[in-house]
Amino acid sequence: MKITFYGHASLGIEVGGKHIIVDPFITGNPLASAIDINTLKADYILLTHAHGDHVLDVEAIANRTEATIVSNAEIASYYAKLGLKAHPMNHGGSWNFDFGKVKYVNAVHSSSFPDGSNGGNPGGFVIEGEHKNIYIAGDTALTMDMKLIPMRTKLDLAILPIGSNFTMDVEDAIIASDFIECDKILGYHFDTFGYIEINHEESIRKFFDKGKDLMLLEIGESIEL
Repeated sequence: MKITFYGHASLGIEVGGKHIIVDPFITGNPLASAIDINTLKADYILLTHAHGDHVLDVEAIANRTEATIVSNAEIASYYAKLGLKAHPMNHGGSWNFDFGKVKYVNAVHSSSFPDGSNGGNPGGFVIEGEHKNIYIAGDTALTMDMKLIPMRTKLDLAILPIGSNFTMDVEDAIIASDFIECDKILGYHFDTFGYIEINHEESIRKFFDKGKDLMLLEIGESIEL
């Protein structure tokens, strides 16, 4: 499994020979100006919720690649009405895709489209690949529901928001890593706006002091599991 950071909460995942893009907000992010969305491959687009900083580039990518959009029922319906392929899910449900099993799990946040349309309830994704399992938390507060995840899935990596103001901060993300029983964390949803700028060295140190590994990738940088 290869994971590429495209800035903010946008990710590329290669698993099982398929290409997945998560929450594409790239063209509106000056920090990600080096990323050309017209070169990105996508068989699937996973959306945690409907806010503009997570869905800005969905239509452009989906129209070009014919990717299937995977999200909650309201978001899937929104894009299906635009003629795009969509697979609806809801909290607690899972589906076996050709790249692995996906479960849609709880997140504590809000969700509405930039045009005011209903974006349903926000969520996160647990992806069980052939060899590795990951948790993409989406935008969320720290929640006790995270404790349910390791009861079903042993995680190899968790992708957690750490920017505070709109989501968890670093300290809450450390607690979240305890809840999900995963000490290898990829941080995201930070630095894009003034509200969510963080001190990188201090954040990494706080995780290290708890015996945990926080990775903060440069935009366009990848890791392999």
